[in-house]
Amino acid sequence: MPQGKPLVVPDDGLTTRQRRNRPLLAVHTGEMKGKSTAAFGMALRAWNQGWSIGVFQFVKSAKWKVGEENAFRALGALHESSGQGGPVEWHKMGEGWSWSRKPGSDEDHAANAREGWAEIKRRLAEERHDFYVLDEFTYPLHWGWIDTAEVVAALRDRPGRQHVVITGRNAPDELIEAADLVTHMTKVKHPMDAGQKGQRGIEW
Repeated sequence: MPQGKPLVVPDDGLTTRQRRNRPLLAVHTGEMKGKSTAAFGMALRAWNQGWSIGVFQFVKSAKWKVGEENAFRALGALHESSGQGGPVEWHKMGEGWSWSRKPGSDEDHAANAREGWAEIKRRLAEERHDFYVLDEFTYPLHWGWIDTAEVVAALRDRPGRQHVVITGRNAPDELIEAADLVTHMTKVKHPMDAGQKGQRGIEW
């Protein structure tokens, strides 16, 4: 897209303004780091527009305090006190089924994931938020805990102008096909290749 202009304009009956303002579904997938980081960068832009932000984390432990959470909670408080930006909600969908598996069967974890998705579906139907981050949501889809076809249908039929970005490895083909914007993070180099562990300010 040279100079930000599309190479082809579809004959879809929409005006330039309508096409420019349609709700988007974005997917950030691939094996490399940066998927969530990019999604939260988009959420920052959305907050600056005064949009309501809803963040739903599906894999990171409920006890894991990530830097983005602290920052967005502060932005939410700033909105409440000054009216600047937009409101922010941050939810951890299902404590106990993170990277380090806690007690509970796979069915317990799957039930938590389905409950989280049911809440997001309710919010989409109510047009609760303008911008949704479904962080690490590809995992319960990949594991078969949540039906991908149901997710795609709900996102396709969502009302209003609600933008959604989904992150995580192994995004199902059906989700990628339905998305408007897909980014695949490919590793070229990583500090862990040289034996370095994660560090403050970079990984959290």
